[in-house]
Amino acid sequence: MSDDPTNSGTLVRVDGVDKVFHRGEEAIHILSNLHLAVPAGQFLALMGPSGSGKSTLLNLIGGLDRPTKGTVAIAGERVDALSDRQLAGWRARHIGFVFQLYNLMPVLTAERNVELPLLLTHLSKVERQKHVATALAMVGLSHRAKHYPRTLSGGEQQRVGIARGIVTDPTLLLCDEPTGDLDRKAGDEILNLLQALNHEHGKTIIMVTHDPHAAARATRTVYLNKGQLSHEPVT
Repeated sequence: MSDDPTNSGTLVRVDGVDKVFHRGEEAIHILSNLHLAVPAGQFLALMGPSGSGKSTLLNLIGGLDRPTKGTVAIAGERVDALSDRQLAGWRARHIGFVFQLYNLMPVLTAERNVELPLLLTHLSKVERQKHVATALAMVGLSHRAKHYPRTLSGGEQQRVGIARGIVTDPTLLLCDEPTGDLDRKAGDEILNLLQALNHEHGKTIIMVTHDPHAAARATRTVYLNKGQLSHEPVT
């Protein structure tokens, strides 16, 4: 399937992407001639069975991996063409990540965890503190700034993870199963927050999920199976 990427408001453009992993002499084709266009301001849910390549595609868009073939561009910039050194700086400026298992540093407070992406920038300590305070306020955790992850609930830890993801005001927020480790109540709170970031703050979000309940919160859903995208659920 090929999404029409001609819209001038397209933020994410994936064209003709193949991704092949090698296990010994065996070539494993994860993505095959994949095309995707995501307009700026969209909240996209990416669904598909386990092993379909959802996280692989997310990693390619976020510059954590490179395609075997094809191109990946964010805001007109060819991510696949950047050097490893250039990619580190590009990710720090443009990409926020939210992970299923939070990936918080247990020895750091909530505010210090949120600050981590800012250490790759040239902001002063005072400027970093302002950004951290703003991000924590946006996720409703200003009162938990000095707390360590072990003293926070799963939902609160994921809110810290989202605050860390948005603290740099990224161009694109990439979420990999952000509610996968939470109960329904906590998961709904996280989905409410992601919707608010999209609707009220205009954040472009791509969310990998296996949960139709979560995908229903997005403005658009696409399905990945056997390396190909479709608008129809996998049966």
